[in-house]
Amino acid sequence: MASDQLSEVLDLVEVRGLLTGGLAARGRWVSRAPVQDLLKFFAMVSGSARLTTDGVGGSIELEPGDVAIVNNRSWLEVEGGAGDGPPRVIVPVEIDPHLGLAGADRHTDDVVIGVRVDLNQAGRTLLLQALPPVAHVRASAAAASSLRTSLDRLFDEATGGRLGSAFAIRQHGQLLLLEVLRAYVDQAELPPGWLRALTDERLRPAITLMHTEPGKPWGLQELARAAAMSRTSFADRFRTVAGMPPVTYLNRWRMLLAQRALRDGDVRVGSLASHLGYASESAFSTAFKREVGVSPLRYRYRVREEQGNVTVVV
Repeated sequence: MASDQLSEVLDLVEVRGLLTGGLAARGRWVSRAPVQDLLKFFAMVSGSARLTTDGVGGSIELEPGDVAIVNNRSWLEVEGGAGDGPPRVIVPVEIDPHLGLAGADRHTDDVVIGVRVDLNQAGRTLLLQALPPVAHVRASAAAASSLRTSLDRLFDEATGGRLGSAFAIRQHGQLLLLEVLRAYVDQAELPPGWLRALTDERLRPAITLMHTEPGKPWGLQELARAAAMSRTSFADRFRTVAGMPPVTYLNRWRMLLAQRALRDGDVRVGSLASHLGYASESAFSTAFKREVGVSPLRYRYRVREEQGNVTVVV
Protein backbone atom coordinates (compact mmCIF):
# COMPACT_ATOMS: atom_id res chain seq x y z
CA MET A 1 0.00 0.00 0.00
CA ALA A 2 1.13 3.55 -0.66
CA SER A 3 0.63 4.45 3.00
CA ASP A 4 2.98 1.65 4.06
CA GLN A 5 5.59 2.83 1.57
CA LEU A 6 5.24 6.39 2.83
CA SER A 7 5.76 5.20 6.40
CA GLU A 8 8.83 3.27 5.29
CA VAL A 9 10.33 6.31 3.59
CA LEU A 10 9.58 8.58 6.56
CA ASP A 11 11.34 6.10 8.84
CA LEU A 12 14.35 5.98 6.54
CA VAL A 13 14.75 9.74 6.47
CA GLU A 14 14.16 9.96 10.25
CA VAL A 15 11.48 12.61 9.95
CA ARG A 16 10.32 14.31 13.15
CA GLY A 17 7.88 17.11 13.81
CA LEU A 18 8.90 19.27 16.80
CA LEU A 19 6.79 22.08 18.27
CA THR A 20 9.10 25.11 18.37
CA GLY A 21 6.96 28.21 18.77
CA GLY A 22 3.55 29.70 19.17
CA LEU A 23 1.64 32.91 19.61
CA ALA A 24 -1.80 33.96 20.78
CA ALA A 25 -3.18 37.44 20.15
CA ARG A 26 -6.31 39.58 20.09
CA GLY A 27 -6.89 42.73 18.06
CA ARG A 28 -4.57 43.67 15.22
CA TRP A 29 -1.17 41.99 15.36
CA VAL A 30 1.83 41.11 13.21
CA SER A 31 4.79 38.80 13.71
CA ARG A 32 7.96 38.92 11.61
CA ALA A 33 10.99 36.69 11.93
CA PRO A 34 13.76 35.01 9.95
CA VAL A 35 13.18 31.34 9.21
CA GLN A 36 16.05 29.35 10.67
CA ASP A 37 14.86 25.89 9.62
CA LEU A 38 14.88 24.41 6.13
CA LEU A 39 11.42 22.93 6.55
CA LYS A 40 8.76 24.19 8.91
CA PHE A 41 5.01 24.45 9.05
CA PHE A 42 2.68 26.92 10.68
CA ALA A 43 -0.79 25.87 11.78
CA MET A 44 -3.73 28.21 12.45
CA VAL A 45 -5.34 26.73 15.55
CA SER A 46 -8.02 29.43 15.72
CA GLY A 47 -8.80 32.77 14.13
CA SER A 48 -7.35 33.77 10.78
CA ALA A 49 -4.19 35.38 9.43
CA ARG A 50 -2.25 36.27 6.30
CA LEU A 51 1.13 34.64 5.76
CA THR A 52 3.80 36.18 3.52
CA THR A 53 7.29 34.90 2.77
CA ASP A 54 10.07 35.41 0.25
CA GLY A 55 9.83 33.94 -3.22
CA VAL A 56 6.04 33.72 -3.17
CA GLY A 57 3.84 36.31 -4.84
CA GLY A 58 1.13 37.66 -2.55
CA SER A 59 -0.01 36.33 0.81
CA ILE A 60 -1.70 33.11 1.88
CA GLU A 61 -4.96 33.41 3.81
CA LEU A 62 -5.00 30.98 6.72
CA GLU A 63 -8.34 29.94 8.17
CA PRO A 64 -8.90 27.87 11.34
CA GLY A 65 -7.16 24.51 10.96
CA ASP A 66 -5.15 25.54 7.89
CA VAL A 67 -1.44 24.77 7.66
CA ALA A 68 1.30 26.44 5.60
CA ILE A 69 4.39 24.32 4.93
CA VAL A 70 7.36 26.65 4.41
CA ASN A 71 10.16 25.08 2.36
CA ASN A 72 13.65 26.64 2.39
CA ARG A 73 12.50 30.24 2.89
CA SER A 74 14.52 32.95 4.65
CA TRP A 75 11.86 35.13 6.31
CA LEU A 76 8.22 35.05 7.28
CA GLU A 77 5.49 37.51 8.23
CA VAL A 78 2.14 36.56 9.72
CA GLU A 79 -0.50 39.23 10.27
CA GLY A 80 -3.99 38.91 11.70
CA GLY A 81 -6.77 40.46 13.71
CA ALA A 82 -8.93 43.49 13.12
CA GLY A 83 -9.44 46.94 14.60
CA ASP A 84 -8.13 50.49 14.44
CA GLY A 85 -4.58 51.65 14.90
CA PRO A 86 -1.27 50.03 14.07
CA PRO A 87 -0.89 46.30 14.66
CA ARG A 88 0.83 45.06 17.80
CA VAL A 89 4.20 43.50 16.97
CA ILE A 90 4.61 40.04 18.48
CA VAL A 91 7.97 38.31 18.70
CA PRO A 92 7.42 34.54 18.40
CA VAL A 93 8.76 32.51 21.32
CA GLU A 94 11.13 29.82 20.04
CA ILE A 95 12.97 28.72 23.20
CA ASP A 96 9.89 27.52 25.08
CA PRO A 97 6.75 27.27 22.92
CA HIS A 98 4.61 27.05 26.05
CA LEU A 99 5.42 30.70 26.83
CA GLY A 100 3.99 31.96 23.55
CA LEU A 101 0.80 30.00 24.14
CA ALA A 102 0.41 30.78 27.85
CA GLY A 103 -3.18 31.76 28.54
CA ALA A 104 -4.24 31.16 24.93
CA ASP A 105 -7.97 30.73 24.39
CA ARG A 106 -8.87 29.31 21.00
CA HIS A 107 -12.42 30.60 21.38
CA THR A 108 -11.34 34.27 21.45
CA ASP A 109 -7.71 34.46 20.26
CA ASP A 110 -5.86 34.14 17.00
CA VAL A 111 -3.56 31.20 17.77
CA VAL A 112 -0.65 30.06 15.58
CA ILE A 113 1.82 27.28 16.30
CA GLY A 114 5.10 26.55 14.51
CA VAL A 115 6.50 23.05 14.04
CA ARG A 116 10.02 22.34 12.83
CA VAL A 117 10.48 19.32 10.58
CA ASP A 118 13.74 17.54 11.37
CA LEU A 119 15.25 15.24 8.73
CA ASN A 120 18.53 13.52 8.07
CA GLN A 121 20.57 14.53 5.01
CA ALA A 122 18.77 12.08 2.72
CA GLY A 123 15.43 13.33 3.98
CA ARG A 124 16.30 16.94 3.32
CA THR A 125 17.05 16.07 -0.29
CA LEU A 126 13.87 14.03 -0.75
CA LEU A 127 11.32 16.17 1.03
CA LEU A 128 12.62 19.58 0.01
CA GLN A 129 12.43 18.52 -3.64
CA ALA A 130 8.94 17.07 -3.18
CA LEU A 131 7.38 20.28 -1.83
CA PRO A 132 6.88 23.76 -3.31
CA PRO A 133 8.27 26.90 -1.57
CA VAL A 134 4.99 27.19 0.35
CA ALA A 135 2.30 24.50 0.46
CA HIS A 136 -1.15 25.52 1.69
CA VAL A 137 -3.10 22.71 3.35
CA ARG A 138 -6.74 23.67 3.78
CA ALA A 139 -8.70 22.38 6.77
CA SER A 140 -11.94 22.76 4.80
CA ALA A 141 -11.01 19.86 2.50
CA ALA A 142 -12.58 16.49 3.25
CA ALA A 143 -9.14 14.85 3.48
CA ALA A 144 -8.13 17.16 6.35
CA SER A 145 -10.64 16.00 8.98
CA SER A 146 -8.00 14.10 10.98
CA LEU A 147 -5.61 17.05 10.66
CA ARG A 148 -7.91 19.25 12.72
CA THR A 149 -8.14 16.61 15.46
CA SER A 150 -4.34 16.25 15.65
CA LEU A 151 -3.92 20.03 15.77
CA ASP A 152 -6.41 20.40 18.62
CA ARG A 153 -4.72 17.66 20.63
CA LEU A 154 -1.30 19.27 20.21
CA PHE A 155 -2.69 22.63 21.32
CA ASP A 156 -4.38 21.08 24.36
CA GLU A 157 -1.13 19.45 25.45
CA ALA A 158 0.89 22.63 24.89
CA THR A 159 -1.47 24.70 27.04
CA GLY A 160 -2.81 22.18 29.55
CA GLY A 161 0.22 21.89 31.80
CA ARG A 162 -0.52 18.23 32.45
CA LEU A 163 1.86 15.57 33.71
CA GLY A 164 3.96 14.18 30.85
CA SER A 165 3.03 17.00 28.49
CA ALA A 166 6.53 17.25 26.96
CA PHE A 167 6.39 13.59 25.93
CA ALA A 168 2.83 13.97 24.62
CA ILE A 169 3.76 17.08 22.63
CA ARG A 170 6.52 15.16 20.85
CA GLN A 171 4.11 12.36 19.93
CA HIS A 172 1.37 14.71 18.78
CA GLY A 173 3.92 16.70 16.78
CA GLN A 174 4.79 13.51 14.90
CA LEU A 175 1.15 12.67 14.21
CA LEU A 176 0.38 16.22 13.15
CA LEU A 177 3.24 16.13 10.64
CA LEU A 178 1.89 12.89 9.18
CA GLU A 179 -1.62 14.33 8.89
CA VAL A 180 -0.25 17.47 7.22
CA LEU A 181 1.55 15.37 4.60
CA ARG A 182 -1.50 13.17 4.04
CA ALA A 183 -3.78 16.16 3.59
CA TYR A 184 -1.30 17.86 1.28
CA VAL A 185 -0.97 14.78 -0.92
CA ASP A 186 -4.77 14.55 -1.24
CA GLN A 187 -5.26 18.25 -1.99
CA ALA A 188 -2.33 19.29 -4.13
CA GLU A 189 -1.00 18.81 -7.64
CA LEU A 190 2.26 17.24 -6.56
CA PRO A 191 5.47 18.10 -8.42
CA PRO A 192 7.43 15.18 -9.92
CA GLY A 193 9.28 13.28 -7.21
CA TRP A 194 9.16 10.39 -4.78
CA LEU A 195 6.09 11.69 -2.92
CA ARG A 196 4.06 11.80 -6.12
CA ALA A 197 5.42 8.42 -7.20
CA LEU A 198 4.31 6.75 -3.96
CA THR A 199 0.75 7.94 -4.51
CA ASP A 200 0.48 6.94 -8.19
CA GLU A 201 -1.90 3.98 -8.49
CA ARG A 202 -0.55 2.78 -11.84
CA LEU A 203 3.08 2.78 -10.76
CA ARG A 204 2.41 1.28 -7.33
CA PRO A 205 2.92 -2.40 -8.30
CA ALA A 206 6.32 -1.66 -9.84
CA ILE A 207 7.44 0.56 -6.95
CA THR A 208 6.34 -2.12 -4.49
CA LEU A 209 8.61 -4.64 -6.23
CA MET A 210 11.59 -2.29 -6.00
CA HIS A 211 10.91 -1.53 -2.35
CA THR A 212 10.43 -5.13 -1.24
CA GLU A 213 13.28 -6.67 -3.26
CA PRO A 214 15.82 -3.88 -3.78
CA GLY A 215 18.68 -6.30 -4.45
CA LYS A 216 17.04 -7.83 -7.51
CA PRO A 217 18.26 -6.54 -10.90
CA TRP A 218 14.89 -5.21 -11.97
CA GLY A 219 14.60 -4.62 -15.69
CA LEU A 220 12.27 -2.25 -17.46
CA GLN A 221 10.29 -5.12 -18.96
CA GLU A 222 9.56 -6.73 -15.57
CA LEU A 223 8.55 -3.47 -13.96
CA ALA A 224 6.35 -2.49 -16.91
CA ARG A 225 4.66 -5.90 -16.81
CA ALA A 226 3.92 -5.49 -13.11
CA ALA A 227 2.26 -2.16 -13.86
CA ALA A 228 0.34 -3.69 -16.80
CA MET A 229 1.89 -1.19 -19.22
CA SER A 230 4.12 -1.28 -22.26
CA ARG A 231 7.81 -0.57 -21.75
CA THR A 232 7.56 2.80 -23.47
CA SER A 233 4.40 3.90 -21.65
CA PHE A 234 5.80 2.78 -18.31
CA ALA A 235 9.14 4.52 -18.81
CA ASP A 236 7.43 7.76 -19.90
CA ARG A 237 4.96 7.73 -17.03
CA PHE A 238 7.61 6.90 -14.44
CA ARG A 239 9.83 9.76 -15.57
CA THR A 240 6.88 12.16 -15.59
CA VAL A 241 5.64 11.15 -12.13
CA ALA A 242 8.89 10.43 -10.30
CA GLY A 243 11.06 12.96 -12.12
CA MET A 244 13.64 10.27 -12.90
CA PRO A 245 13.93 6.93 -14.75
CA PRO A 246 13.06 3.71 -12.87
CA VAL A 247 16.71 2.63 -12.60
CA THR A 248 17.63 5.94 -10.97
CA TYR A 249 14.75 5.59 -8.51
CA LEU A 250 15.89 2.05 -7.66
CA ASN A 251 19.47 3.18 -7.09
CA ARG A 252 18.38 6.02 -4.82
CA TRP A 253 16.14 3.67 -2.88
CA ARG A 254 19.09 1.34 -2.40
CA MET A 255 21.17 4.23 -1.11
CA LEU A 256 18.50 5.14 1.46
CA LEU A 257 18.51 1.54 2.69
CA ALA A 258 22.30 1.55 2.75
CA GLN A 259 22.45 4.71 4.86
CA ARG A 260 20.05 3.24 7.41
CA ALA A 261 22.05 0.00 7.59
CA LEU A 262 25.29 1.90 8.09
CA ARG A 263 23.74 4.17 10.74
CA ASP A 264 21.92 1.56 12.76
CA GLY A 265 23.96 -1.63 12.50
CA ASP A 266 27.38 -3.17 12.11
CA VAL A 267 26.83 -4.86 8.76
CA ARG A 268 29.99 -5.20 6.72
CA VAL A 269 30.17 -3.11 3.56
CA GLY A 270 30.73 -6.17 1.36
CA SER A 271 27.66 -7.93 2.73
CA LEU A 272 25.58 -4.79 2.31
CA ALA A 273 26.75 -4.42 -1.29
CA SER A 274 25.69 -8.00 -2.06
CA HIS A 275 22.32 -7.60 -0.32
CA LEU A 276 21.53 -4.49 -2.37
CA GLY A 277 22.39 -6.12 -5.68
CA TYR A 278 25.85 -4.73 -6.44
CA ALA A 279 28.37 -6.99 -8.15
CA SER A 280 31.22 -5.91 -5.89
CA GLU A 281 32.03 -3.86 -2.85
CA SER A 282 33.88 -1.34 -4.98
CA ALA A 283 30.88 -0.88 -7.29
CA PHE A 284 28.67 -0.25 -4.29
CA SER A 285 31.18 2.14 -2.70
CA THR A 286 31.44 4.12 -5.94
CA ALA A 287 27.64 4.39 -6.21
CA PHE A 288 27.33 5.34 -2.54
CA LYS A 289 29.95 8.08 -2.75
CA ARG A 290 28.34 9.47 -5.91
CA GLU A 291 24.97 9.72 -4.16
CA VAL A 292 25.95 10.63 -0.58
CA GLY A 293 29.27 12.42 -1.14
CA VAL A 294 31.44 10.19 1.07
CA SER A 295 32.42 6.53 1.14
CA PRO A 296 30.29 4.05 3.13
CA LEU A 297 32.92 3.71 5.85
CA ARG A 298 33.39 7.46 6.11
CA TYR A 299 29.62 7.89 6.34
CA ARG A 300 29.39 5.32 9.13
CA TYR A 301 32.28 6.92 11.01
CA ARG A 302 30.74 10.38 10.73
CA VAL A 303 27.35 9.21 11.99
CA ARG A 304 28.85 7.24 14.88
CA GLU A 305 31.03 10.22 15.76
CA GLU A 306 27.96 12.44 15.92
CA GLN A 307 26.29 9.86 18.15
CA GLY A 308 29.36 9.62 20.40
CA ASN A 309 30.27 6.12 19.25
CA VAL A 310 33.20 5.93 16.85
CA THR A 311 33.56 2.14 16.64
CA VAL A 312 33.68 1.17 12.96
CA VAL A 313 33.36 -2.35 11.57
CA VAL A 314 35.26 -2.78 8.28
